[in-house]
Amino acid sequence: MALTMTKFRPCIDLHDGKVKQIVGGSLRDDGPGPQENFVSERPSSWFAEKFREDDLGGGHVIMLGPGNREAAREALAAWPGGLQVGGGIHAGNAQEWIDAGAREVIVTSWLFDEGGHFLEDRAEALVDAVGRERIVLDLSCRKTAKGWCVAMNRWQTLTDLNVTGATLDRLSKWGAEFLIHAADVEGKCGGVDEDLVRLLGEWGGGALTYAGGVGEMKDVELVNELSYGRVDVTVGSALDLFGGRGVRYAELVDWNSKAKR
Repeated sequence: MALTMTKFRPCIDLHDGKVKQIVGGSLRDDGPGPQENFVSERPSSWFAEKFREDDLGGGHVIMLGPGNREAAREALAAWPGGLQVGGGIHAGNAQEWIDAGAREVIVTSWLFDEGGHFLEDRAEALVDAVGRERIVLDLSCRKTAKGWCVAMNRWQTLTDLNVTGATLDRLSKWGAEFLIHAADVEGKCGGVDEDLVRLLGEWGGGALTYAGGVGEMKDVELVNELSYGRVDVTVGSALDLFGGRGVRYAELVDWNSKAKR
C-alpha cells in the first residue's frame, strides 16, 4: 500500500460567468462554442461554500476566457485562502488575486511568447510578485508523437515544453505545485491517461494534481495506484455535483477523509 494517498481536488470551471463542465479539446477562440457537459444555475460561491464545509482544500477556480472575473471573485470570497485561481494570471495582477482570497495563482499562457517559447524572465517576475509558494504552474498538455506537449491559450496552442521529469525539475524553482490537465481526454469521462499519470507519479518531486478522463470511482483508485499516491486528482463531468452519473460527491469526501488519516 502506498505511503501517501491521492487526494481529490475539487474544481470550479467558469465559462461566460457560469460554472460549467466542458470537453476541454472543444475550446476555441473562433467558430462554435465549446461542447458543454453541464451548466449550473447555482453561483460559483455555492460550490466554494460546499467545498469549504467538506474541507476539500486546494481546489482550483479556472476562468475559461473573458467574463468570469466576478464569478471567480465570488468563489474566492466564499472561501478565502482555500482555493487556487487561474485564467489570465500574470505578474501584474497575481497579487490582486491573492488579495481577493486565492491561496495560490495558477499560470500558463503568460509564461510563453506567441510562438510557445517559455520565458524564464516572466517566471522570475511572477516569483518576485507573489513568491514561489503562491504559484501553481499549469502544464496542461496534449499527446503528440514526442510525448505530452504543454498547451496554452485554453489548450489550443502547443508550446516548446514537453511534460517530463526533467521539465518538472527545471520549472519547480518557479512554482510550488503543478496542475496538469490531459486535454485530449478532459471532459470525456472515458478513463484517465494512464501513461501520463504513471509518468507524473514517477517524478515524486513535489505537489501535482492531474485532471482529465475520470469517469468512475475506479479511475480515482487507478490514479492512486499508478502514481503511488503522489498525484492528486480532479473529477469534473462525471461528478454528480456537476450532473454526472459516474462518481458520487459523497464518495470523494469519504475518500479524502481516509487520505488524511
